[in-house]
Amino acid sequence: MNLLDTARRYSPFLARNLDSGRLKPEIFTPMLEKVLDTEDFRAFADWDKIRADENEDELAKRLRELRRYVVSQIIVRDLNRLSDLSEVTHTITLFADFAVNTALDFSYAYYRDMYGTPVGRYTGAPQYLSVVAMGKAGGYELNVSSDIDLIFVYPESGETDGKRGRDNQEFFTRVGKKLIALLDDITADGRVFRVDMRLRPDGDSGALVSSETALEQYLVQHGREWERYAWCKGRVVTPYPNDIKGLIRPFVFRKYLDYNAYGGMRSLHRQIRDEVSKKGMADNIKLGAGGIREVEFIAQIFQMIRGGQMRALQLKGTQETLLKLGETGIMPSEQVEMLLAAYRFLRDVEHRLQYWEDQQTQTLPESPEQQQLLAESMGFADYAAFSDGLNAHRRAVNALFNDILSEPESEAGESSREWQWAWQENPDAEARACRLKEHGFEAESVAARLDQLRGSHKYRHLSAHAQPRFDAIVPAFMQAAAARPNPTETFMRLTDFLENISRRSAYLAFLNEHPQTLEQLAGIMSQSSWVAAYLTQYPILLDELISAQLLETGFDWPKLAAELSDGLANCNRDTEAQMDILRHFQHAQLFRLAVQDLAGLWTVEALSDQLSALADTVIAAALPFVWADMPKKHRDAPQFAVIGYGKLGGKELGYTSDLDLVYLFDDDHPDAQDVYIRFARRLTNWLSTATGAGTLYETDLRLRPDGDSGFLAQSVAAFEKYQRENAWTWEHQSLTRARFICGLPDIQTAFDRIRSDILTADRDHTDLAREIIAMREKMFPAHPPLDSNVKYARGGVVDVEFIVQYLILAHAHRHPELLDNYGNIALLNIAADCGLIDKNSAEQSRTAYRFYRQQQHNTRLRDVAKVEVDDVLLGHYRSVRQLWREVFGEEAKQG
Repeated sequence: MNLLDTARRYSPFLARNLDSGRLKPEIFTPMLEKVLDTEDFRAFADWDKIRADENEDELAKRLRELRRYVVSQIIVRDLNRLSDLSEVTHTITLFADFAVNTALDFSYAYYRDMYGTPVGRYTGAPQYLSVVAMGKAGGYELNVSSDIDLIFVYPESGETDGKRGRDNQEFFTRVGKKLIALLDDITADGRVFRVDMRLRPDGDSGALVSSETALEQYLVQHGREWERYAWCKGRVVTPYPNDIKGLIRPFVFRKYLDYNAYGGMRSLHRQIRDEVSKKGMADNIKLGAGGIREVEFIAQIFQMIRGGQMRALQLKGTQETLLKLGETGIMPSEQVEMLLAAYRFLRDVEHRLQYWEDQQTQTLPESPEQQQLLAESMGFADYAAFSDGLNAHRRAVNALFNDILSEPESEAGESSREWQWAWQENPDAEARACRLKEHGFEAESVAARLDQLRGSHKYRHLSAHAQPRFDAIVPAFMQAAAARPNPTETFMRLTDFLENISRRSAYLAFLNEHPQTLEQLAGIMSQSSWVAAYLTQYPILLDELISAQLLETGFDWPKLAAELSDGLANCNRDTEAQMDILRHFQHAQLFRLAVQDLAGLWTVEALSDQLSALADTVIAAALPFVWADMPKKHRDAPQFAVIGYGKLGGKELGYTSDLDLVYLFDDDHPDAQDVYIRFARRLTNWLSTATGAGTLYETDLRLRPDGDSGFLAQSVAAFEKYQRENAWTWEHQSLTRARFICGLPDIQTAFDRIRSDILTADRDHTDLAREIIAMREKMFPAHPPLDSNVKYARGGVVDVEFIVQYLILAHAHRHPELLDNYGNIALLNIAADCGLIDKNSAEQSRTAYRFYRQQQHNTRLRDVAKVEVDDVLLGHYRSVRQLWREVFGEEAKQG
């Protein structure tokens, strides 16, 4: 059986066209052997001549003939399984784009000849009509029998320049009407597409065309929630300059995570479900339960919530959106695979229903004959087997849809209702105080906080949507805080957070949508005032609490770096957006590490490695985009590198550590010094400037040659000369902890050579020891060696660092293994293995240093007010001081 015989069994429409001779074999047969594209559509007729002759009837006829061939080609290839869903939808959408543009070119030329060229009032430039395809046409997802949803937009008001002048609004209205007629009017050859204009501003009662200004004003002042979802798929299909994308994006995609989208999507689906129920459309595979619309809704809900933050989700198609949701980990891969399989199956069924008579239908057939043929066309032996397969897909989709979009359990949870007594107007103060005490709260301060919250300006001015959400959260927070060992402190931190987010209803919506996060939030804030303050400062991190990766310690930094780079690239050179993306990325990873740290999943050393990898990733991601943003540069890629010193260099970063950076370049261009200084300044600004998304890192550039008086970026040659001829011993001490972060590999090679040469130079041990001891003594006036300060105490952190630095500078020429920048704990062990220090003393100092870092860490993360000076701490000090004496022969003297 040949291709045509197979296909005609399942499509009476195709059979009639074949039998009537309306599909000429010499034209149609070659079409079946390939995927059609725009060039095939252009070659079908002499469109330029038709337009030049202003032959409207011929244009309408030829477009309808072309549609007949295109639709028939799609039917034959699909029913013979020569194409997949993407080919089917892409081919018909490409044809729709071609038809729209062909009709528009004719209509525009027709009225231009009559009235002249429309000219912008402000720019004086010629004006053209932009056509926006919405819905399936916007997402390259058209069916063969779909209508096309269009919106007409022109750039600016003005008038045509002909003798019979018309204002631009009237001109483009006429153009739009003729375009619609060319596509939509039914002739002896049928129609090209039904054109639906109801998605335009104000729908059927609105103007047929809008200027960009009018469209923007409408969306800002009157745009409704359902219009956000509609515009998500909006795609300009015409080639003329316009600013539509820029004015639509902030309307569709909110700057912050938008959990209000849940409510809007539920409302929209409820309306559709009610309509389906009224009309008895259970057999409608698009609108019925588990149908195509529910798959689309699932994809779109995540776009609406996260698309403003994650531009990679600002996609048009359902399949590509689902794939991106799986790729980014927002949805589990098995859910994505299930949805894709169901979507493809349902769309295949939809197409076969429409192939039957070229009608826009999604309803399963009632005729036994058509049912059997439908089943066979889908690869099933009979309709019962087909129905089983169809229903399995629909049940799976509907179950997931209900899980994602179901109403949250009684807002903040049933169990918190018993705590409503704590959040009432005009409470019985004495009774409330007693109950607060019963639950372990400091009654007076908590009661005062509750009263202050209720009487606050922020609370009294909450919207009608936000206040019930706020009211539900307060008692839930009280219940969660009561379960903590420090209920009062926990509740105060939670309410500080709540008050901060109260003006952003999306965050209140999040807490109501995900009541299980309240316990997590209380647990985190109970343990750490620093994390509580961090979350209060960056409430967007709430979203991380529902991430499947929150407690997964396997950070795939190359993968994360690739995702970050993609996010920056998707900003289309919007510098502010790129800086915000860097900050969102860093905040999310840092918060994830902090939560894991509180859960006891990291040692201090391992955590510092991750925090250092995070900083490396951020700097490396920023560098090429900062260069791309540079004006007046002389090459496509910078010959530049970033060197990390201090805690970054030694991979001992803490949560709030500064980044000690040195910038190097290797470029002979005469303007190189000036260009790379400007580049270094710009890169530093990207890393340290506060934006609407917050801060990233504090940077310190004072360790560069000549410190604050030196060039911000140094040539490799100048850096080497300085290190060999002018650097002080303390600068060589700093060099022991320096490492290449990112940039040109040739500079990495040069830097590693220079560092090795400098650190392995043969030095007089006595002179070196004297200089390092003197350097330590200079610190005493500014940083007295108090036992309560583990960093500067005698025998503390700085002493360990100076011991290690001395051992490297004194002995690396004979023991090059000391050059490896493994951190102080590992280097002490290496020095002992080399016989440079006593093994027992080295081990005791390693233990001490690890203890010091844990103490420093605890004061930051775990609300430890100060280090307790006890026998354990003093014992560690004695161990390090003993090693100091073994290495230097004397102690540093104070004053």
